[in-house]
Amino acid sequence: MKIISILGSTGSVGSQALEIIKNNNHFKVDYLYANSNYKLLHKQILDFNPNYVCINNEESYNELLKLDTKNTKLICGRSNSIEFISSRKNDLVLNAVVGISGLEPTIAILESGTNLLALSNKESLVMAGQIVMEKAKNIKAEILPVDSEHSAIWQCLKGEAYTDIKKIILTASGGPFRTLKIDNFKKITVEDALNHPNWDMGNKITIDSATMMNKGFEVIEAKWLFDIKYSNIEILVHPESIIHSMVEFEDTSIKAQLGYPDMKIPINYALNYPLHSKLNLDSLDLAKIGSLSFYKANTEKFRCIKLAYDALEKGGTYLPILNIANDLAVDLFLKRKISFIEIPHLIESCFEAHDFIESPCLDDIYTQIDWVKEFIMEKIVTR
Repeated sequence: MKIISILGSTGSVGSQALEIIKNNNHFKVDYLYANSNYKLLHKQILDFNPNYVCINNEESYNELLKLDTKNTKLICGRSNSIEFISSRKNDLVLNAVVGISGLEPTIAILESGTNLLALSNKESLVMAGQIVMEKAKNIKAEILPVDSEHSAIWQCLKGEAYTDIKKIILTASGGPFRTLKIDNFKKITVEDALNHPNWDMGNKITIDSATMMNKGFEVIEAKWLFDIKYSNIEILVHPESIIHSMVEFEDTSIKAQLGYPDMKIPINYALNYPLHSKLNLDSLDLAKIGSLSFYKANTEKFRCIKLAYDALEKGGTYLPILNIANDLAVDLFLKRKISFIEIPHLIESCFEAHDFIESPCLDDIYTQIDWVKEFIMEKIVTR
């Protein structure tokens, strides 16, 4: 029996993880953590009977109190939840919290002594990769990547010497605007950007796919997960999303991991690591697919990719600023307060205006969150 907990249980990745373990008697859910979706969280309580449930929003907590929660103990508020997580050791914890709010829970999980962290929150590594990886190393915890691309790289590297890596090739679908001319980017609506051709994801990550910032984040994530220079990480647009990523070795041979674009595959592997446990999905039919195509990433159209590489080159607080500014800009776009093309402009403005710190600690990173919020809102008001 594997004791498991899930943060972001009501989101896309968290919900799919619970679907996988629902009929699997090898797992026991210890606790769930969510922000405010008490209705779905209540259903999860009834389905999985966790020992604890943490919910950030006080109003949602009060609504949960009115419902039958069996023997599950409820914890209210973000600070109380973080304190609880840092004290609760499990066999495996999945952090599927979306956005910059996922960093603090990642640190709390590592501080709990849990030695298997399945990480779907890429922002933890984008903002504080060095800190997170050092904490994991100090307690001998293993970070299991849940993103399809990093799961693919992870699988390709099993049994291989890291010194033999020539480069990592991150594949990208190209999103909904791969073939759209740059002159038409001014006309992109929220609905257009949320219409991803291959993947079914939450709104925030779908917008990140449309701007291709998600691929920039994945370059940063790969740098920390696999201890490789960012100059040896390449982005290759692959519209079919069948090859999830590749590794080229010094002898020029390349290993790739293939599969239909379904997040349950990398989630399942992380949950059942090191086993490829059975999933009730269709097998990949390459004869039916027929052909696969590849293109270079266009950094002129998708400026967010270049901003990510720039942040890696400059290091320090450029990395958390990239992440924090993007989160806020995407939220403003989803609320229709800025246009699609303003997203990279706002991020670049934050780069230029912020006070650079070469080796930020966690407090420095958290301080940047307030600064970016204030700076961006002032830019929006005065534009």
